[in-house]
Amino acid sequence: MELFRNKKVLILGLARSGYQAAKLLIKRGNTVYLNDYKEEEKQDKNQVEELRNLGVNLVFGGHPDELLDNTFDYLIKNPGVPIDHKYVLKAKELGIEVINEVEMAYRLLPSDVSIIGITGTNGKTTTTTLIYEIMKEAFKERVHLAGNIGYPLSSILDRVKKDDIIVIECSCQQGENFKDFHPHVGVCTNFSEAHIDFMKTYEHYKETKSRMFYSQDSSDIAIMNYSNSDVMEELKNIKSEKKYFSSNENINGCHIKDNKIYYYDDCVMDINDIKIKGMHNVENCMAAIMAVKEYGVSNEIIRKVISNFKGVEHRLEYVDTINGVEYYNDTEATNIKCCQIALSSFNKPTILFLGGLERGQDFNELTNYMANVKAIIAIGSCRDRVALYAKSINKEVYVYEHLTDGFDKAVSIAKPGDVVLLSPASASWDQYKECEVRGAEFKGKVSDLKHE
Repeated sequence: MELFRNKKVLILGLARSGYQAAKLLIKRGNTVYLNDYKEEEKQDKNQVEELRNLGVNLVFGGHPDELLDNTFDYLIKNPGVPIDHKYVLKAKELGIEVINEVEMAYRLLPSDVSIIGITGTNGKTTTTTLIYEIMKEAFKERVHLAGNIGYPLSSILDRVKKDDIIVIECSCQQGENFKDFHPHVGVCTNFSEAHIDFMKTYEHYKETKSRMFYSQDSSDIAIMNYSNSDVMEELKNIKSEKKYFSSNENINGCHIKDNKIYYYDDCVMDINDIKIKGMHNVENCMAAIMAVKEYGVSNEIIRKVISNFKGVEHRLEYVDTINGVEYYNDTEATNIKCCQIALSSFNKPTILFLGGLERGQDFNELTNYMANVKAIIAIGSCRDRVALYAKSINKEVYVYEHLTDGFDKAVSIAKPGDVVLLSPASASWDQYKECEVRGAEFKGKVSDLKHE
């Protein structure tokens, strides 16, 4: 029986993945219901109109108890929906399979397509983008980008042909509902505590991150960060062939020697040719090198792409230098670990924007990274707690509810040679729809400053 035809499906959550899943399923002759908690007037009008015209049954403004019953064949959960949502729990009671858009699209892919899957706590978007850019340079239109990076897998199904290669970023929220999905080449950048409010425990978080590796077989490849003990422990029993990279150990794999990156015994490139800052980005480059080498990509192409790569927007992104002050947008630093990485990347006096959504994050974990921080701009709903922390470590602190107000203070105290860094160690949902909006606001203020 052909998959996902003439079935009854409930999609929980609109967003990009729900929208694309609904379009794909309705075209395959399924009866599709899409439910989202937000009222219709808060949804994208064009998306709503298109889906309604296609025949999708839309239910907005809540989650009616009677909507989900045993007549449904599948529940497709948006990654952002809580794992203990009442529909998810009810579906499991009723024996309805709960999957996500990636798992659905994966089951519809041609069997002769190759997948490179990237996961991890930090660095996965940079690593995914690097792999995609290198593979695109090497294999042109055969390469497609998908997943958590913003392109639902179902949106590219019509374009994927025999022997094509898909580069896909996978989040823990997506991993929660993986069943069959697994990459031919899997990359794990690192593990550290994150999304515990969503995943409930660190153990569950690591397990969901690792599900794509659990489904691999002996013909698949797993590329792992040798220096991250949690990765090594969590993936020790997988069936795939393990290969490693490390920035601080001379291993049989991708390693550093004499300030150069080696792929086994082959010198690939000089670290000084990498434009993106920080040893974490060197590790991202090493992970990317390991992945593309599985497809025989030359050192020449690797060097060309990496040496011209200036980073992913919103991830330790260099914005501009104005009056001798460098401005960096790291709004994607929504957890403590990301902020630690950002602070480790600079050895200049730094003015740090810190704070956002109150999630009980422990700012004391930043203390060992604060040596170069000359002042803290405390922002967001947890700003008062940030201020108390700053005072406890004797750092100058200025408290503002909004980033835009604090920006003017940062400019007034910055001196030539300083860095102004937005790396808030906090989610943005207290004030913004998504953290990219916060980053765009910061970049807009820098742009305004340049044109004053």
